[in-house]
Amino acid sequence: MTIESRAYARAGLLGNPSDGYFGKIIAVAVKNFYASVSLRESKELNIEPCSLGTGVYKNIRELVVNIELYGYYSGIRLVKAAIKKFFDHCQDQSIQLEDKNFSIRYESNIPRQLGLGGSSAIITAVIRALMEFYKVDIPHEVLPSLILEAESKELGINAGLMDRVVQVYGGCVYMDLNQQVIEEKGYGIYERLDPKLLPDLYLAYKPTLGKVSGQVLDDIRMGYERGDKLVLDTLKRLAEIAETGKKALLQGNFEQFRDLMNENFNLRSRIMKISEGNFELVRAARDCGASAKFAGSGGSIIGMYSGERMYARLRTRLEKLGAEVVKPKIE
Repeated sequence: MTIESRAYARAGLLGNPSDGYFGKIIAVAVKNFYASVSLRESKELNIEPCSLGTGVYKNIRELVVNIELYGYYSGIRLVKAAIKKFFDHCQDQSIQLEDKNFSIRYESNIPRQLGLGGSSAIITAVIRALMEFYKVDIPHEVLPSLILEAESKELGINAGLMDRVVQVYGGCVYMDLNQQVIEEKGYGIYERLDPKLLPDLYLAYKPTLGKVSGQVLDDIRMGYERGDKLVLDTLKRLAEIAETGKKALLQGNFEQFRDLMNENFNLRSRIMKISEGNFELVRAARDCGASAKFAGSGGSIIGMYSGERMYARLRTRLEKLGAEVVKPKIE
């Protein structure tokens, strides 16, 4: 029997990147893109390369482009980190794993290094498959922290809980990452919101803007650790925006929600370096009358639009800049 599991891309609507600093977030799982894992029992434990990591290339240029987009180890290191973290968790919880091996393979169509949660989706899908294979139950609220540790502790990736929470819970989630609660329980306060409350949203990403998210967020991390007042005040306000945005959604106040999305990006631009290419996407979307903010750490934006005419105008304008534009599927 072959086990199949999936985890979807994600986009932050409000509050990011305060999720790495005990903030508050609203995020959505985007079903247009996903990482999938196939796992089956085998004599030896075998991690099979995905189609992006076969080691066969048309020429040297394709190899270099592949390295720039996916790194030297592609997603294999993510799979290894997920397996190790799953094993460590079972050891810590005195869960006896059945003595059997497996072959595992992953694929992903999530645009890489564009702030859409591609790395965490692979880890999430792997751990879900392992849970089914070994018949191990990990509570929903615990699982995101486990996934985060696979990246932060095992691989040294600078990340927060947003991606992992919404990829585990799905749909639309409000997160209160209260420090005291996390330190006491090991996880935050997670609340599902009905996706039907959401306004019309677009998602745009530009492949040539790909960056490693952990590196992009280093400036904020360093400012936070040294107690920089601008960084601390900005992160506090970003968390407030998410809390206010939740109330706006529940009240159907889309005008306020739109303004909060724009403010989220404006604040973020005060505490991190943003490339001209990213600014260009945001300006173009706003010139069309839409709101615009980063979906994650850069390379992709998300925002509200009003009516199909605006969406058509938005799509035409952004595609001229080399971006792909979709309506996110959120369930």
